[in-house]
Amino acid sequence: MSFQGEFLSLVAVDLVLAFIIATRTRRASIVAVAVSFTVQLLLIGGFAHGENLTVNGVIALLAMAASCMAGLLGRERREHAVALHAQEVTKALTAERLRIARELHDMIAHSIGIIAIQAGMGSRVIRTQPAQAREALQAIEDTSRQTLSGLRRTLVALRRTEPEPAALGQALVPSPGLADIERLAVATADAGVRVDVRFRGEQRPLPDDIDLAAYRIVQEALTNVVRHAGTAHCRVTVGYGAEELSVEITDDGRGATGSGLAHGFGLVGMRERVGMLHGRLSTGTRPEGGFRVAGRLPLPQPVAVRLEAR
Repeated sequence: MSFQGEFLSLVAVDLVLAFIIATRTRRASIVAVAVSFTVQLLLIGGFAHGENLTVNGVIALLAMAASCMAGLLGRERREHAVALHAQEVTKALTAERLRIARELHDMIAHSIGIIAIQAGMGSRVIRTQPAQAREALQAIEDTSRQTLSGLRRTLVALRRTEPEPAALGQALVPSPGLADIERLAVATADAGVRVDVRFRGEQRPLPDDIDLAAYRIVQEALTNVVRHAGTAHCRVTVGYGAEELSVEITDDGRGATGSGLAHGFGLVGMRERVGMLHGRLSTGTRPEGGFRVAGRLPLPQPVAVRLEAR
């Protein structure tokens, strides 16, 4: 065998060694190193003599060491990529759990608050005003059915990892948005708090995440009014701007004093939603009395561009 043939044989052995170290287990890599070392010794011993034997042996050992290093680097890069992918999956799962937790909290907290108010009112007037008691029971039934329906859709979506095509129409129920504010106001009025809803600017379709976040802010704020404000009236103002959407909920009740707002998860959930959308949220007692929740959600640039084009 010529020198060129011997060189190509050693290079082939080193390439195979690097590939095995980069892609196989550590035990297989150790076996591959031992086999490669033996094969290279046989090749050098069979086709080199004298001084060439020593020189070729040193070159072969250095080449094998370089192959091992290249294989180890490849293994580390592959393991690092796998670890990054696992971290991304874990992060996505955590974000999804937090999103589901917020959705369930907003849905259940608002509904249970209305049910509690209606049940308390019904128990007080059931003997003296049976008509109002029946209305309270009807409101409890309607709210309970809506909540159970929402929970059932959420649980079905969580359990179905691969929805069947025939069931997609039932599973993919649209999320609530600002178009449902009036229905939310009616449900809140049934709980004893009249809601004055006002819109400013040109109402238009919004991105789903912004539309849902705005609805949840209003829902949680109205839940707090029903539970803590001690008032029969509040106002919801939704402003459609060119660059941002503003949502403001004000009441003339007790404000934050003694309301227990600081101990719940409602305001925390609002801040998380607004923060995820790079918006701003301000909450606090109004100087003239009552409580105020104001959120500003920036609109994506494509939406603003379309508005200017109109």
